[in-house]
Amino acid sequence: MAEIIISAFLAVAFEKLASAALKKLAHSVGIQSQLKKWERLLSQLHDLLADASQKEITNRSVKQWLNNLQHLAYDIDDILDDLATEAMHHELTEESGTTTSKVKKLIPTCCTSFSPSARMHGKLNKITIKLQDLVDENSTLGLTVKDGRSRNTNRRSQTSLVDSSSIVGRQVDKEALLHKLLGDEGCKQNFSIVPIVGMGGVGKTTLARLLYDEKQVKEYFELKAWVCVSDEFDIFNISNIIFQSIVGENKEFKDLNLLQLALKEKLSMKRFLLVLDDVWSESYGDWEILARPFLVGAPGSKVIITTRKLSLLMKLGYDQPYRLSLLSHDDALSLFCKHALDVNNFDLHPKLRQHGEGIVKKCDGLPLALIALGRLLRTKTDEKEWEELLNSVIWRLEKGDEIVPALRLSYQDLSASLKQLFAYCSLFPKDYMFDKEELILLWMAEGFLHQSFTNKSTERLGHEYFEELLSRSFFQQARNEESLFVMHDLMNDLATSVAGDFFIRIDNDNEKGVKKEAMEKYRHMSFIREEYIVYKKFKGFEKAKSLRTFLSVSFEVKTWWQNFYFSNKILVDFLMELPLLRVLCLRDYEISELPESIGRLKHLRYLNLSRTRITHLPENVSNLYNLQTLIVSGCRNLKRLPNSFLKLKNLRHFDITGTPLLNKMPLGISELKSLQTLTKIVIGGDNGYAITELKNLKNLHGKFYITGLDQVQTAIHAEQSCLLEKRFSELKLEWNDVCDSSRKEILDKKVLNVLKPHQDNLKKLKILSYRGVDFPNWVGDSSFHRLTYVSIRNCKKCISLPPLGDLPSLKKLFIQGMDEVKVVGLELLGTSVSFPSLEILSFRDMQGWEIWSTNSVVVDTMFPCLQELCIDDCPNLVEISLKSLPRLNTLKIIGCDNVVLTSLVHVASSIKILEMWHIFGLSNELWGGVMKYLGNVEEVRINWCNEIRYLWESEVEASKFLVNLRKLVVCECENLESLGENEEDNCGTHLTSLRILEVSFCKSMERCSCPGSIETLNISSCPSCKSMFFPTGGQKLKSLTIDDCQNFMEKEFIGGGGGGGEKTIMLSNTSMPILEDLQIICWPNLKSIIDLSYFVYLTELVIEDCPNMESFPDHELPNLTLLKLLVIKNCPSTNASFPHGLWPPNLCTLKIGGLKKQITEWGPQNFPTSLVDLSLWGRSSEDVSNGSELSHLLPSSLTSFGINGFDKLESLAMELQHLTSLQHLFIHKCPKMIHLPKALLPSLLSLDISGCPNLNEMISRRGSYRRLISGIPSVTTI
Repeated sequence: MAEIIISAFLAVAFEKLASAALKKLAHSVGIQSQLKKWERLLSQLHDLLADASQKEITNRSVKQWLNNLQHLAYDIDDILDDLATEAMHHELTEESGTTTSKVKKLIPTCCTSFSPSARMHGKLNKITIKLQDLVDENSTLGLTVKDGRSRNTNRRSQTSLVDSSSIVGRQVDKEALLHKLLGDEGCKQNFSIVPIVGMGGVGKTTLARLLYDEKQVKEYFELKAWVCVSDEFDIFNISNIIFQSIVGENKEFKDLNLLQLALKEKLSMKRFLLVLDDVWSESYGDWEILARPFLVGAPGSKVIITTRKLSLLMKLGYDQPYRLSLLSHDDALSLFCKHALDVNNFDLHPKLRQHGEGIVKKCDGLPLALIALGRLLRTKTDEKEWEELLNSVIWRLEKGDEIVPALRLSYQDLSASLKQLFAYCSLFPKDYMFDKEELILLWMAEGFLHQSFTNKSTERLGHEYFEELLSRSFFQQARNEESLFVMHDLMNDLATSVAGDFFIRIDNDNEKGVKKEAMEKYRHMSFIREEYIVYKKFKGFEKAKSLRTFLSVSFEVKTWWQNFYFSNKILVDFLMELPLLRVLCLRDYEISELPESIGRLKHLRYLNLSRTRITHLPENVSNLYNLQTLIVSGCRNLKRLPNSFLKLKNLRHFDITGTPLLNKMPLGISELKSLQTLTKIVIGGDNGYAITELKNLKNLHGKFYITGLDQVQTAIHAEQSCLLEKRFSELKLEWNDVCDSSRKEILDKKVLNVLKPHQDNLKKLKILSYRGVDFPNWVGDSSFHRLTYVSIRNCKKCISLPPLGDLPSLKKLFIQGMDEVKVVGLELLGTSVSFPSLEILSFRDMQGWEIWSTNSVVVDTMFPCLQELCIDDCPNLVEISLKSLPRLNTLKIIGCDNVVLTSLVHVASSIKILEMWHIFGLSNELWGGVMKYLGNVEEVRINWCNEIRYLWESEVEASKFLVNLRKLVVCECENLESLGENEEDNCGTHLTSLRILEVSFCKSMERCSCPGSIETLNISSCPSCKSMFFPTGGQKLKSLTIDDCQNFMEKEFIGGGGGGGEKTIMLSNTSMPILEDLQIICWPNLKSIIDLSYFVYLTELVIEDCPNMESFPDHELPNLTLLKLLVIKNCPSTNASFPHGLWPPNLCTLKIGGLKKQITEWGPQNFPTSLVDLSLWGRSSEDVSNGSELSHLLPSSLTSFGINGFDKLESLAMELQHLTSLQHLFIHKCPKMIHLPKALLPSLLSLDISGCPNLNEMISRRGSYRRLISGIPSVTTI
């Protein structure tokens, strides 16, 4: 059933037709009679909509009539928008026409007047004919004029919070599942699965949330994490969310292996509860990989899986999972009444009982349907309205449709505007978390927020509409994300169903199912962000000239190391040819330049270029008269904005957060009176922006950053900015220089005083480079009750800190660069409970700080919630007297005296993570004393502590204190000789909790004896290290890296399993039976590796830069059945040529070359079909000039191919032609290369060339390959 939303469009059309500016333009160009006829015909059609909306359900002709009318309404809106834009252009021309008459005479009349072209007249006539045809068609359809009843949208409930008291009929389910969660059922592994299975909307997630938040559950499990899995079983993403939830901070990982090692470390010997919500995957292999870190948890750990599908659970051996059934009639009736009437039954509403019970019966006990209809009827107390809903024909429609009829009824009850807004959300993929503010800006850009009969701002109206949809359960609050929202899967299906021929979401599932010829009808399109976006993806939209929306959506925030590439061909040849585009979102892509032709997109209202690489906005952006939202946040290379920025009269939201190179404001920006968001202003600069200009921008709110406050001449000027009248949620105030003038100190305090923001909205405050000696009273005032984040940095003249301890909601506090502060005490703490909510506290670069004392402070409690404390570069801090830090979890001490460390560990016995960098005077004796307080510590990092020669006297002694230590990282401790001073014969058996050991850049370290519990070992850049011992055999070792240990003596590499002669390394099963990752890099003394066949669990093997390694057991590679990655390169003495051509059967990535025998001499190779990534390394002596000499090494399965260091190679023109799946091509250090495979270039996703001067020239702007590579998303040349 195609839901058509027309009346909202027609309302906008009537408003535009009635506008004075359009009437004036129409009269001047002679089209007023045409537009009047439109108004008359549209009015007739509008009167038929109420009847048509009822008959379309059963009458296909009416449905098609409405569909045609909707398409025509879009066309009319586009033409009216054209005319309105021309009217606006006229107005701007008249405003700028105050030049002298002489100048006016030089401007041709054609440039200052608008005359509709023949093409425009043709469009107008064509639409008039279509309108008349639709009116005439009614004689066949028999539609009549009906009065449409207005809907009451004032709701009694506007909250989305989960209220356990409103959940009905699940007590038995809850108790049964609690028993499973808290019980000690037998399990082969340390964790067990608690599956909850049921149909969509039955309440699986709601029940899981109840369990997750249950007090008994919180007390029983040490660690908890919740992941919404959804359709795509992304192992990396799921693991990452679990890790972030457990550690409570964002940490970035470049690959799954590192992530799972870190997760494994955190879960080890901890009883954990994980919820994997909404699992669709049926792959046992994916589950097996995901679950590897779970195996180390403490017995009793649980994983709740909610799913509609049984297949994966069956493979896991759970053939009888807990099935969540539909509600009983009584429970369903109670749930419905709670949401419809705020009571448990119909006793107080007997007239509604019969209809209510009928509605409940039709919902078949499905909670989501009952809630949706209950909330629909909250404002309907008329018996007739309940009867109409009960008897609706929708209940009898489309029995095979997966959309629950009750949800369709809930949708039917929405106003036309709300229907339109909800249908727009079909552009979001399932489980996509969307931002409320962003969605409202998108609605606004599409023209969906019609406001002719209200004085409310467009944004305010959008907020009310959003809350209405939220209250009716069309949206839900995202778990653990206060500002984000999601749609239930069934609601997402409903939105997709009602979107009809107008909205399309391009993703892996539906991209293949839509015929190209059908694409041109769509008006709104979204796609999911991918690493590479190619022109082919949108080729089917080449004729979709009516497209209004080009929206990129992503499930994750881009991390610093991720890159996303977007073909320039899409930008130039496709997007710039969409004249009706209103929304263009290209955030996160590696786009460095916008074409000047963007100025032709005159309908554009929303332009999002955030976190791209653009350096400037083209001047023609100023021609986008309709632009309402411009987002360039995170564009760190952006230096310049258009000179004619003032022409953007309709701009309402301008986000330039995170643009450090943008150091001047556009001329006249304060004249843009519609601005509500302006995230940054630069006082002074080339354009001389004055702070007084802010008074003109009366509607500013949200984030705001003022830099250049040193340019303010008087406090009166600052006061005229009227900051107190603006409702900022985040405020950043920055001075740009440090001046010794006492006059400046006084002025700055006065300026800061009058820049006091409104206290009711402020959540974040940053003050940078302030030059006063103290702070005004408002800084730290407890009236700022919503303030959660404060940062005060580089205020070099301040002698004391403000009383921030009185801020009731403050969670994060960062103090840095306060050189004149010598004592921190009473003035910071405030009164009563000091810092009642503070969780993170950081002091950095406090050169004059000497004392941190709370002895004389009379407060009830200090830092009751503090979890993380960092003291960095405070070299003169020598006295600390704190009473207790009861909840401190993480302690970081960097560049401080040892007193800081010893004082804090005494009062923070609960710390689990300790980081020490460059601690002055930290001797072995002092460190030994510190260790005694580290009974709860799980992770220790020691950097640049040069006075330590060893970490413990003996392993036995260390094990008395470091009973929970799981990870130890030691770096750049130049006098460290070994871990233990006395490495006795039985060492390796005592530190039983230690799992990860990393030692790097310790130039004096001579030996390393590894505890037997080690699972991950990394020894790198320790030039004096000669030996590494595994006293207990390395039985648990899973990852081993030896990198750049120049004097490592192989004969002292002691493992079990037999001898190998003085110059042989024997890596055998008895020493490392479960090794998964082995990396040997830059080990000059290594002569040979013998017998790999025992490493049956090996998945990654890397051997690089071992110049004296002579032999490698290549014949054993086929036995490594789990090996995915193999690297053997730059080992010029290795006599391996792989004569049998046999490789690990599941090998995916191979990087090889630089061995004794040239690659061309290896002969034919039998690579597995799993091999998709191949890189070949050559040597200067390689005599390869033609790619044909390498053809025997290029299997057709490759998607990525790299070649490096072939000095004489000239061509790959023909040799790669059979690689039809190739997506990535890397060519490095091939100086004579001049020919590439022309046929393959257009289909590549990335092309990376370095050290190839001839090729660089050929792919330059004027090179012969330029056209062929224009569609490649990522092209890199060096």
